[in-house]
Parts: sequence; C-alpha cells; structure tokens
Amino acid sequence: LKYFRIHIRHLKKHLGANALIREIQLAGLQDYVDARSQEKGIRGKNLSPTTIKKEMATLRQMWNWARDAGHIERVLPQKGLRYPKLEEKPPFQTWEDIERKIARGGLSEAKQADLWDCLFLTLPEIDDLLAFVKDAAHHPFLYPMFVFAAHTGARRSEMIRSRLDDIDFAAATVTIREKKRVRGTITTRSVPLSPMLQSVLKVWIGEHPGGQQTFCLEPHIPRSRKNRSLGVPLTADEAHDHFKTTLSGSKWDKLRGWHLFRHSFCSNCAAKGIDQRIINGWVGHQTEAMVRRYRHLIPNQQQAAIRTVFAQVGGVKSAAPEPPGLA
Repeated sequence: LKYFRIHIRHLKKHLGANALIREIQLAGLQDYVDARSQEKGIRGKNLSPTTIKKEMATLRQMWNWARDAGHIERVLPQKGLRYPKLEEKPPFQTWEDIERKIARGGLSEAKQADLWDCLFLTLPEIDDLLAFVKDAAHHPFLYPMFVFAAHTGARRSEMIRSRLDDIDFAAATVTIREKKRVRGTITTRSVPLSPMLQSVLKVWIGEHPGGQQTFCLEPHIPRSRKNRSLGVPLTADEAHDHFKTTLSGSKWDKLRGWHLFRHSFCSNCAAKGIDQRIINGWVGHQTEAMVRRYRHLIPNQQQAAIRTVFAQVGGVKSAAPEPPGLA
C-alpha cells in the first residue's frame, strides 16, 4: 500500500491530478515514461526502468478495476511503450575484490556503494561477523536472527513473518512463509536447519519472551511507555535499523542490509557445487538474472565441462578436475 500511494503521487504529478483516466493515450504514457526516466533515483542515478514499470503496473491495476466496474470499455493503451534499457547488475564479489577496485581510485561514493551492494561474504567471514554480532547485539533476538538469515538465505520480510511453529527440530527444517513467488498468495518452502542454527534457535526459544513471532523485541522496550505481556513483533524498518545499529562503528558497517545474507547464502552454495535446483528450492524463486550474478563462482565445474569438450584437441590429453563435494 505504501508503494501504491507513491506511484499514485507520481502518476498525478505527470499525468495531471484532474486527468480523466479514460482519455489517456499511448503518447501520453510514453511522455510519462520519458519524463520519469530523466528524474533522479538513488545515488544520483536516473530512475530505474524497473521502478517505472512498477508505476505503470499500478496504473494498469487501476485501469482494469475501472474497466471491470464498467467505467471504461477499452484496454490500457500500453502496447508499444518504450522503456530505457536496464543495466545488468554486476556479479557478486568478495570483500577483497571490492576493496581492490576501490583502491585503484576514480570511483565516486555512489559507485563505491554500488560495489558494496554486490558483496557476498565467504563462510569464514560469515563466522567472524556472527561472532561479532553475538557480542555486540543490544537485544537477545538479534544474534539468532543474524544466524537465521546467514544459514537459510531468508528475506527480511520472511524472517519477520516467521513463527515459532514453523521450526521443526525433529525434521531439522524450517518453513519459510513467502509472498513473492505467487502473486496474491502466501506460499511456503522448506529449508534444512544447519547444526549451528539448530543450536542457536534452541537457546533463543528457551529465552523467548512469548508470542507467535520467531523474532521479536522484549515486552518492555527502553524509552517506551507501553508495558506488554508478550514480545513485540518487528516491522521492516525496525529490522533494518537494528541491523545497521548493531554493525555501526565496526568494520562491518559497510554492509547494506539483510539481503547481503541471501546473496552470500546463494553464492556460497554455488561455490560448493550445490545443484542449482536445490539452491532454488531453498531460497525460493530466483530470476535468471540473479542466478547469473553468482554462477561465475563455480569455475571448477566450468573447467571440467570445457575439458570434457576439448580433451583430445591439439594432442593434449587433460583430465577433468574432480567435481566439488556437496556442503
């Protein structure tokens, strides 16, 4: 609803607050797309074509409602709309790769921020980060939440929706409640619990302040006038703020948000040679563009494949390397 209102505000600004929706034509929609594509988005860049397409999807949703209600007879004249080309995001990179590129100089702060958005943490780095969070966290739910994100690849919204009943220690699995895979439907997927995550969750559940949510604030929050009998559910903004506050002032404060763990989970699974179908099952729907961003992390598999094709070429016989073991 929040983004729907934002889209409506931009549509009113450019199409006119008093514009009659039935009088909108393709030329007017193209003018809207062209005008929005010249406006600034995040970090001084021009607005993303993805954002503009979302705004047009909001307009289409309103248009279809009006058509179903009998206010409009024709379909939205959107066929033939031209959007700016979408720049493909760079592949995920290690901390070392990013620092080396920044050290060469010549990158603006915005470009540097783009690079840090591409960061994935290696397994030893994740262990170091979790050890830091265990000591630095100001609330008891934070360390379990960080471990949960790192060991399942769950989205922030999925962790907020998580309930205690979703955790099955007997089967060593957790059910993740999705919203993005099927529009308008909350679906689920099952992810195996790592031994570390099982251990951390058992301790946390033993200290849990009550309520249904897996991760929540304690009933009495400092500087709050409210006293509750159960834990307080988290909002998305609160989860982000606690992430940034926990890492503030440390070497980890470059990390952009919870999504880093999803990138890292996928990347580390790929680097260990986990079948792509299994990764997709664990993290839910992934676009081909997202998969391409970490596919380069399995070079030994690619070398094995190319050596199989050209094993006898040029009189040189090469043995394919052993495939990586599953984690």
